[in-house]
Amino acid sequence: MARAQVTTVLRSRGQQVCIGGEGPAMIIGERINPTGRKLLAQALQAGDLGPILAEARLQAESGAAVLDVNVGVPGLDQTEWLPRVVTAIQNAVDIPLCLDSPHPEALAAGLRAYKGRALLNSTTAEPALMDRLIPLAREHGAALVCLLTDETGIPATAAGRMELAERIVRRAEREGLTLSDLVLDPVVLAVSGDAGAATVTLETVAALVETYGVNITAGANNVSFGLPNRVELTAAFLVLAIREGLSCPIADPTHAAVRRAVLGADLLRGRDGYAMRWIRDHRCHPSR
Repeated sequence: MARAQVTTVLRSRGQQVCIGGEGPAMIIGERINPTGRKLLAQALQAGDLGPILAEARLQAESGAAVLDVNVGVPGLDQTEWLPRVVTAIQNAVDIPLCLDSPHPEALAAGLRAYKGRALLNSTTAEPALMDRLIPLAREHGAALVCLLTDETGIPATAAGRMELAERIVRRAEREGLTLSDLVLDPVVLAVSGDAGAATVTLETVAALVETYGVNITAGANNVSFGLPNRVELTAAFLVLAIREGLSCPIADPTHAAVRRAVLGADLLRGRDGYAMRWIRDHRCHPSR
């Protein structure tokens, strides 16, 4: 059984979300991402934020605790558009945001527009990226997602990923961040390409919690890439990963199987008093 984790606090204008500790797993809604979503990409290119705001409201209503926000469309200036989208979403829903971009300058612009304490997605163990992102998180008081990969790629073993975790954690601590400011991502790869991929990720989750007591995120949907019945496979992975210590998966809360896998895992491990969250979901979404 994974031991208790530190608490990572995120805030929107009027809401506080506590990740970890003895609390339930919190879903980071993944749907505000134009990658592979033609209509969302087209709307962004046309300057139409309506579909993005609709996705924000839908995910909040479906139980997401945090919303990942990505505006990565070819030809779109993310430094200009990420803060615009952040402001629009914060005016539409009162929920903490995870700002998601590979461009540090876009993340900096998004943080300047953000009201509250955001989650920053993300650094890796690459020295040049840590040079930019760790000071940025410290300057803005943001929490920082840290992927266990570097300039050589993703280690094939849990031990290799833990070496990168040690590098990131020690560097962050030297620069004034604490474990509660970090959310580590062990990296989820598709089992369609490597039958042992999920096992390595699960071993890494368990080792991270045991070694550091840090909070863990992961793009859960990656595990099922290329396979049929992806939602069901992703849901199964989530149950296993939450058991090991996954505390804030990046997932789609609008899929009932995914949402209920998270809620069910919390109920069965004693983190849903009187089954209130489980019952509330049934009452709010009896058909999905």
